[in-house]
Amino acid sequence: MTASGIGIIRISGPEAFAVLKRIYRSPLEAGVQKKNPQDHDRTGRSSVDTWKNNTVHYGYIYDGRERIDECLVLYLPGPHTYTTEDTAEIDCHGGPYVMRRILETALKNGARLAEPGEFTKRAFLGGRIDLTEAEAVMDVIGARSEDALKSSMRQLAGSVRRSITELREKIMDELAYIEAALDDPEHYDLTGYPEQLREKLQPIRRRLLQMSHSFAEGRIIREGIATVILGRPNAGKSSLLNALSGTDRAIVTDIEGTTRDVLEENVRIGGLSLRLMDTAGIRDTENAVEKIGVNRAIESAEEADLILAVIDSSRPLDENDRDILRMIRGRRSIVLLNKSDLKEEAVTEDMIRTEMKNPDEKQEEIHIVHISAKNSEGIDELGRIIRSMFLGGRIRMNEEVMLTNARHKEAVDRAIRSLDLVGQSIDNGMPEDFFSIDLMDAYRELGNVIGEEIDDDLANTIFSKFCMGK
Repeated sequence: MTASGIGIIRISGPEAFAVLKRIYRSPLEAGVQKKNPQDHDRTGRSSVDTWKNNTVHYGYIYDGRERIDECLVLYLPGPHTYTTEDTAEIDCHGGPYVMRRILETALKNGARLAEPGEFTKRAFLGGRIDLTEAEAVMDVIGARSEDALKSSMRQLAGSVRRSITELREKIMDELAYIEAALDDPEHYDLTGYPEQLREKLQPIRRRLLQMSHSFAEGRIIREGIATVILGRPNAGKSSLLNALSGTDRAIVTDIEGTTRDVLEENVRIGGLSLRLMDTAGIRDTENAVEKIGVNRAIESAEEADLILAVIDSSRPLDENDRDILRMIRGRRSIVLLNKSDLKEEAVTEDMIRTEMKNPDEKQEEIHIVHISAKNSEGIDELGRIIRSMFLGGRIRMNEEVMLTNARHKEAVDRAIRSLDLVGQSIDNGMPEDFFSIDLMDAYRELGNVIGEEIDDDLANTIFSKFCMGK
């Protein structure tokens, strides 16, 4: 715990108010306020018994006869609460010792510590939110950019749930029709139905494909762009990391080979989050430790979403620079011509394009930005290009459902495969009951997304990743 102005302790469950009665006293019960003749007789009853729903009350928390703190208590009977259960929220002073004493007193009087994510899990089990909305709670807490927050808030508001529920209803309509026709063939005619089913499933499949394809963009928005800074020693990689992060995260010296390991930092640029990794300078070296750093830099680059190749524009290209430019051919990358403040351009854009040109392959667009990492010049232009590269200049938050969770994408992809199997059965002239098997699989897979078909083990795994108290 860290000190704060206000501390909040939440008690939720069927015994929440029973615990509260044992530890809370009103000013009258604490003897701070004298009883007036017009006060009702409360003999044998806690003042909690007289409270109206959804009200706030001033009083004190006691451990036996010892007064611990004065507080405000929110009295929130279920089912109209976050967890759908009775909830008492104690707003006390935010000192670590005070909060610890109140927490210990609550535990001593019948409460227990919540497991990670248990409050949200109870909201899910109580039917107040679906699983995508529950997962969005942690996405909101962990949002690293404006786009990530907007996406998480849309999911929390039910954007994914509504789309998945609508598609499941359409699939269930077809399942119900097939079952009815098989049970009562006199009143339901299946002549020509397979082709009708194919036409009805096509728009469902298209929407699922759109969701699946949105994940690449959604993952970038949610998790950030895994970005590696490459360059020869003293090209300005560490200065760039410091400029982007706004801190002296990396040591900057004129001594080559200062950075020996991969330094990581989360930064925001162009409205996106970058998981930025500064690496050892790329060069041939006999130093065993530096060689390990160079190898790690190359490995990190191979797994990165984006490579920022830093070139010292004040010095002619050397073989190390050329190795780096060859390494990033065909990769999503930006070449940064650093030290533009020196006004001594030994490296031009044409030189870079010539070095990166590969006549045997289709020429990818080469992004080049002039920067001064020392003076933070060119950073805005860099952010604009990164946003254009990864979002194509589009802001899709308010236009369509975007998947940001790998679990959701996997379930949607399995549902698409099940619908494809229905199409294969139609092509092969299979009986209609074969359609039902794969349609039901698609229905269940989409149910996994929103938690309708999820098993207890997976639910426990998901909520175990939540932070304490949420």
